[in-house]
Amino acid sequence: MVVRIAIAGSHQVGKSALVDELAAALPGYATVDEPYHAMAEDGHEFADPPSREDFEAQLAHALAALADADDRTLFDRSPVDLLAYLLEHDEADDVDPDAWLPQLRAAVEALDLIVFVPIEAPDRIAAAARDDHPAWRRRVDARLRALLVEGALGADVEVLEVQGSVARRAQAVLARVRPTRPPAR
Repeated sequence: MVVRIAIAGSHQVGKSALVDELAAALPGYATVDEPYHAMAEDGHEFADPPSREDFEAQLAHALAALADADDRTLFDRSPVDLLAYLLEHDEADDVDPDAWLPQLRAAVEALDLIVFVPIEAPDRIAAAARDDHPAWRRRVDARLRALLVEGALGADVEVLEVQGSVARRAQAVLARVRPTRPPAR
């Protein structure tokens, strides 16, 4: 049974809307806010755009949240997202992904499912048109596709790519979470 689900994707692809939709459809599931919002609420002041150090702090926060979470949890953003942001950051040359990979893979493998929400064409999110960093957003999307869908991360975790409306995305996840059973004999 699928119980620990992370929603992955670059910014402004509809991850939070999908988490909300899934939480409404899955009573008893806890939700974990994305690290940026949780840390900002706790008083962390981020650079605009976030610095390499900000993303490293978010990655550490995401890994801790995964370690602390119970079963039946929906995570708004996966740790892999934050690695993708680090690898596509202006200061990426200062990032040592090998320092993060063992802990990241172990944490990700504690998930039952990662739901990848890619950028769609045409873009479904109106706010994306006002994005100050559209090229970065596309690079992160491509990096996430490579890490998750194409398997470059090398983690043993199921990845489900979803597209379409929030309702259609949720239906795809729910079909995986609550598979249909054959009729009783």
